[in-house]
Amino acid sequence: MHDTRTQTLQVPGARLHYEVGGSGPTLLLIPGGPADAGALAALATGLRDRYTVVSYDQRGFSRSALTGPPRAQDVATFADDARRLIAALGDEPAYVFGNSGGALTGLDLAARHPGHVRALVAHEPPAPELLPDRAHWRATFQGVHDTYVSEGAGAAMHQFVATIEGDNDTIAPMPDFSQLPPEAMEMMGRIQGNLDHFLNHVLLPVLRFEPDTAALRTGPVPVTVGIGTTSPAVGVPLRSALALAERLGIEPVRFPGDHQGPATDAVACAELVHDAFARVKDVERR
Repeated sequence: MHDTRTQTLQVPGARLHYEVGGSGPTLLLIPGGPADAGALAALATGLRDRYTVVSYDQRGFSRSALTGPPRAQDVATFADDARRLIAALGDEPAYVFGNSGGALTGLDLAARHPGHVRALVAHEPPAPELLPDRAHWRATFQGVHDTYVSEGAGAAMHQFVATIEGDNDTIAPMPDFSQLPPEAMEMMGRIQGNLDHFLNHVLLPVLRFEPDTAALRTGPVPVTVGIGTTSPAVGVPLRSALALAERLGIEPVRFPGDHQGPATDAVACAELVHDAFARVKDVERR
């Protein structure tokens, strides 16, 4: 059992809430929006016996309050926050795991601030700008935002969940959060409070981000791209991850479950994350 401590870090325009627990090299977990650190709580638990695990809420979500007026939040801003958090934790680079939008943060962090990242696992980063039908997805997600403006968060999220899976007629079921730790149940309530900020200020800037694959391919940070075994083949997250892996010239690693696998299949996913970082350690020892 590893105790965790909660701290805050002041960054330009926000105060980041983060949690630290475990022992060993630092591992930063980055959740995607509109979720927060609670989405990766079970994954953190499975890794604290081998790492000092740091999980946090990205700015504007849940307990990481903005200290200025709300505005568009892009991936570069989220990555700068992650860089500042890693620097505040010590002088060494960190292992980084990101899921969904958090994986986009990790990719930008590794591309622009490689000295802060020892290795990165990016699980299903939704990057429609890497896809050949990017113009279609720009218009589609603009439609989600327009629905938010005209009909509110509930209707927009209904549309978004269907759209991100690539089929507006079929909405993938939400994971059974009752099987997760109590913290995850509390997170569901926090997510509801995050929807307006996500739809109004985060959705479009984040989904119009294109990872710098040239910098990632030639840079010093080892990148592992994760894909969900049961993720819909037509969905934006899986298609984006496959496109990213192809551009980086690497084979993606199959994780159990779908886009939410790190939450719903945390034990198995923790081992895969550790295996990816262990391979980096083996190379460093040679």
